Amino acid sequence: MMKVLLDVCTPVQVHRALQGHDVRTAVKMGWGELENGDLLTVAESAGFDLLIICDKNLRHQQNLTGRRLAILELWTNHRPTLEKHWPLIRAAAETMRPCEYRSLEAP
Repeated sequence: MMKVLLDVCTPVQVHRALQGHDVRTAVKMGWGELENGDLLTVAESAGFDLLIICDKNLRHQQNLTGRRLAILELWTNHRPTLEKHWPLIRAAAETMRPCEYRSLEAP
């Protein structure tokens, strides 16, 4: 079981794609106002394995070198679109390795 954090811009419903995993949201954790760099740090400190984001700028704004946290970037934050692709999101999440950054493209 992975410990997964959903960023503030990621629809909370994405947790449905990851049943059986421990999925939390940044907002519920009290981290909704943190800047990306601080969010990465607290998520790693709290033992999260994977951060799911929809922010296409994160990899350009943050130095990800040395991060243990895997990051999965979704192609959209449009919930109805994502709902059609739960199996794709689950498969991507479950094959992520520590430190990996993966941009999941629209099917």
